[in-house]
Amino acid sequence: MRRAIPAAAAAALAGLTAAGLLTPSARADTAPALTASIVRASVWSSGYGADVTVANAGDAPAAGWTVEFDLPEGTSVTSHWSATKTQSGRHYTFTDVSWNGSVAPGGTQGFGFNASGLGLPLNCTVNGAPCGGGTPTPTPSPTPTPTPTPTPTPSPAPTPTATATPTTAPPAGPVVDVATAAQLQAALASAAPGQTIRMAPGEYRGSFVAQRPGAADRPITLTGPRTAVLVNDGPSGSGPSCPVPTAGWDPGYGLWLYRAPYWNLEGFTVRDSKKGLVVDASPHVTADGLHVHRVEEEGVHFRRSSSDGVLRDSTVEETGLVQPGYGEGVYIGSAGSNWGCHGNEGGADRSDRVLVENNRIGPDVAAEAIDVKEGTFGGVIRGNTFDGRGITGQNSADSWIDVKGVDYLVEGNTGTFTAPGTFANGYETHNPATTPAFPNGCGNVWRGNDSDLGGVGAYAVRITSTSKCPGRLNVVHASNTVRGATSGLTNITVTP
Repeated sequence: MRRAIPAAAAAALAGLTAAGLLTPSARADTAPALTASIVRASVWSSGYGADVTVANAGDAPAAGWTVEFDLPEGTSVTSHWSATKTQSGRHYTFTDVSWNGSVAPGGTQGFGFNASGLGLPLNCTVNGAPCGGGTPTPTPSPTPTPTPTPTPTPSPAPTPTATATPTTAPPAGPVVDVATAAQLQAALASAAPGQTIRMAPGEYRGSFVAQRPGAADRPITLTGPRTAVLVNDGPSGSGPSCPVPTAGWDPGYGLWLYRAPYWNLEGFTVRDSKKGLVVDASPHVTADGLHVHRVEEEGVHFRRSSSDGVLRDSTVEETGLVQPGYGEGVYIGSAGSNWGCHGNEGGADRSDRVLVENNRIGPDVAAEAIDVKEGTFGGVIRGNTFDGRGITGQNSADSWIDVKGVDYLVEGNTGTFTAPGTFANGYETHNPATTPAFPNGCGNVWRGNDSDLGGVGAYAVRITSTSKCPGRLNVVHASNTVRGATSGLTNITVTP
């Protein structure tokens, strides 16, 4: 049996209804009593974004919630977050997800949605009871049946409690929860600045491509636990000679960002793909805490002038399973021979100022742990751990890092090598000729690195040429240490 609502409370509920809120159901003794309030948090010319708060005014916790409502013709839900949505015609049902189903007495949970069209929700229920409580005057359905009776005087349309200044884009900042590959693909396709896409644990199989840009003050975040695993069984279909997202073609990349700057990638795993993470023409991308392994070629690639990228606190291992000579752990830029495809700034691939920090790279990285390509400038490689076991020596891959770029700082890294593998030196520079504008392999600095060459490698740091770097010499500081070297710390004069 339900209690009667006191007069003061009833008046308060009526006020909320007039303000555009869908109000609480009546409360039962020693039981949950849930509120479902819907507020238009932002409005633009063709739609709005809504925040939904589910609150418990009862005496016992609620173990789950379901909010249902209709939308009038011409209005539909285009995206949602922090709930599971089902739809039948214009009737929408939202249920809790794993982490927000429990509502303690006096507590709240929430979800949200974006709508195309300006019609407000009708016929709202929460856990099957009317959101308005008691026996409110029925709300018209979205498809009323005409009758010959006279038309009553219409009531004023409800007004939202908070209306933002109209804008031309959906609101920023929602959280979109995904649990299937199809949901993830849809979320990537419609991502907006400030949005967070949150993956549940599980395996996501398919082609995952992001082409929506974030913003400097509102990056897009893709996040999930280590047990959220992206797997791409491709490649398949026929694609262009230079990789561009193309209908019917899957290049086999585990995750591909294409012209998608200002993304944050956090926590999840990429494995069993042709390439791991590929960042194309997408500056200001940060990858933090990823696990990339069991990939056929390179693990992480910053390409097509993807400048100011970051790879931090991640693990990269088991790369080059099919093409060992192309199985770099981290690949920065592109070889000059590939600038025809990947060079888009002055003819070069200017993936400049990439920070690779505090990662574990190896074992079983078949090529270099990090390959810094010609035409790139000003990166930092700091605090990483390189395990050289399994390096193959194919395609001249026989060191932890090969630096062909300019003005890199290599600092505070720890490198080891033990069998099996092919190993020549810990760090190497090379000077491929491209154009006079790019001296290549010059102006780099090594400081505070600790190297154990396992009694196999010659130098901790081997500088290929000094004559090709006039006025921009490479520098190896005395703060670097080496063990197990057949020749020593470096082949150039050490700088204090």
